[in-house]
Amino acid sequence: MKVLFLCTHNSCRSTMAEGILRHLIIEPEWIACSAGSHPSGHLNPRALAQLNKKGIDTTGLSSNGWRVFENDPPDIVISVCDQAAGEACPIWTQNAVRAHWGVADPSRLDADEQEINDAFETTFQILYGRIEQLLVLPVETMSKDELQQTLNKIGAR
Repeated sequence: MKVLFLCTHNSCRSTMAEGILRHLIIEPEWIACSAGSHPSGHLNPRALAQLNKKGIDTTGLSSNGWRVFENDPPDIVISVCDQAAGEACPIWTQNAVRAHWGVADPSRLDADEQEINDAFETTFQILYGRIEQLLVLPVETMSKDELQQTLNKIGAR
């Protein structure tokens, strides 16, 4: 099961989600990846620091464009941009189960150091909890519609 976390710049939230899923994967059939519609070309240092702080290996994480998946598409695409904050969320048009897990972008916060660190911790915890819920789903026995509805419910919590 290939899961693509999608955001506009693929530098913070989607990359954190990819790192978390890679860390939590037990089954070798699962593959975690991330991409952006307009990748920044670099990873947010605070996002990497947050993952490292939690003992998550960041080796191999990078800011990619989604075109790298055109010939090897994912099974599940989860967007993590924050539509509530007016972010333009990329739309995946190829065949995949699609869900939205909007998370506020901690890298856009204009605050003091502690508030920014707290925001990265909150983002990490939200993504970690949602990914844990994903990994216990019986995805092999769920229809695409059931899976999509369940994933969207996870993202709405």
